Amino acid sequence: FSRFAERLFVFFLDSGLWRSAHKNRINMAFKGEDHLDSLPLPVQRMHLIQVDSVQRWMEDLKLMTDCECMCILQSKPISIEKDEQNELMLSSQYGTCDNLQVLLKRAWIISTELTRIAQKLEKNRWQRVHSMTVRVNCHVRSMINEYNTFARNSSEEMHRFEKLLIDKCSEFTAFTERCIQTEDEQILKSMKSCINETLTTVAQYFGQLIELVLTHEAQNLLRQIELSDNMYVTESAISSLFSLTQEGAHLCRIIAKEGGVVALFKICRQDGFRCLYPQTLRTLASICCVEEGMYQLEKVDGILCLADILTDNSHSEATHAEAAAVIAQITSPHLMFTQHLSSFLENMEEIVTALVKLCQEASSGEVFLLASAALANITFFDTMACEILLQLNAMKILLAACSDKHIVDTPYSRDQVVTILANMSVLDQCASEIIQGNGVQLLMEMLFERSSSGNPAEVAACERVQQKSAVTLARLSRDPEVADVAVKLSCIPRLIKLCRSPTERNNSDSVLVACLAALRRLAVMSPDGLEDSDFQQLVKPRLVDSFLLCTSMEESFV
Repeated sequence: FSRFAERLFVFFLDSGLWRSAHKNRINMAFKGEDHLDSLPLPVQRMHLIQVDSVQRWMEDLKLMTDCECMCILQSKPISIEKDEQNELMLSSQYGTCDNLQVLLKRAWIISTELTRIAQKLEKNRWQRVHSMTVRVNCHVRSMINEYNTFARNSSEEMHRFEKLLIDKCSEFTAFTERCIQTEDEQILKSMKSCINETLTTVAQYFGQLIELVLTHEAQNLLRQIELSDNMYVTESAISSLFSLTQEGAHLCRIIAKEGGVVALFKICRQDGFRCLYPQTLRTLASICCVEEGMYQLEKVDGILCLADILTDNSHSEATHAEAAAVIAQITSPHLMFTQHLSSFLENMEEIVTALVKLCQEASSGEVFLLASAALANITFFDTMACEILLQLNAMKILLAACSDKHIVDTPYSRDQVVTILANMSVLDQCASEIIQGNGVQLLMEMLFERSSSGNPAEVAACERVQQKSAVTLARLSRDPEVADVAVKLSCIPRLIKLCRSPTERNNSDSVLVACLAALRRLAVMSPDGLEDSDFQQLVKPRLVDSFLLCTSMEESFV
């Protein structure tokens, strides 16, 4: 009966009656038990057999579909000549930026699938390897087809890699299809090395093709920026370029190598494009996270251009803020490449002066954050910056800003301020400025910094605030006057609690070390402020012994 039912179903398909067959199959498959009970026993049996047969057919269909037909149907373009208003064409439906996003998503899917194929291949799961290979084949053809619908002036090399990749994917699919048709372990073992080699080649061709595509698109965008005098065309190209920089460091390297930094600084030197300065500088900040971007910045004397923008009062606050963001990026202490710092030192005084002014006049928390972050990074690599800040009364300006909750409104901003205070505290003249600006009170408040949202980035910022405020207290407490103010403000009990309670410091070891150092400095200046047990455990032993003692304190929740 099973064979008869299948033949009958095929007959319905051939005779044009497939709609009613499909409808009857759905009805019989999904009716409840009441319906089955109302049928005669022979009909019930016939129904169950038919459902089982159809279910088996549906399951087999997933794996038995002809992969070549799938690929051709998936990749077949819709002709524009027959229907000029066809909305299914990617080139008419999306802009360049959207098309690139679609391409990158498709590339990510293919990359993920190739990784999973390698994993399944290791476990000899041939059926899964074949089905995933078919999927990759379809995705590759779709990606190439989608890209060719909107690509302009594609190179011969790109077309060559497209053909190589498609051919190798077809070969890969054919290999895996042969594997599922045999059960001989020796044959499968011998074919496994060939499949591994083919998979590696597919991945290489795919990577090279994506590299060529992204390079080609970056070149097109940069060509628009360099050659167009139209404000809207240039703005659109810069916006697309910025979107590309957000996809990771690799794309930033491609853009830098193709002259992106040079083209963007060219915009920043033309008064006719002043309204595009903020967007252009934001893109520059993203590109300069990689060494190639830094090299290009040095090559075009970009630091002098940034100094000119920051010191020009005719520019908007938004432009000044984005210029500060570029300064913050290129002076980050986390960067290992520092070839640009020589020219930065030549312009440092006017840059620092402009940044302090921007902090003082900031109209929002975001502007203050960018300016203070640039200042914080600058104080790391030259003590001369701290001396300039002291001369400019920066301490007073920063402390005053902290009292305005609309300006210093996040742990991130407080992190920048306390970083500057910590680096400036190495100067002897800093102590009096701190006392005059009520800075010790601020540092005490920062020891209580806690995240309200539980966001991991915010929690980490709060830990940095606690750590750096303790470091600043330790450095400043070499001055008896500062130490006396700190003791009167009950800094010692707070430091003890941070040492003894892991939850107060969010289990941070760096906060613990900083608090132990500050506590020991204050204990020297005011030994009467500690109980004997605290002195014996937190002050008298070696720092490492006190650290080990505090880290072994586990809170009981019973």
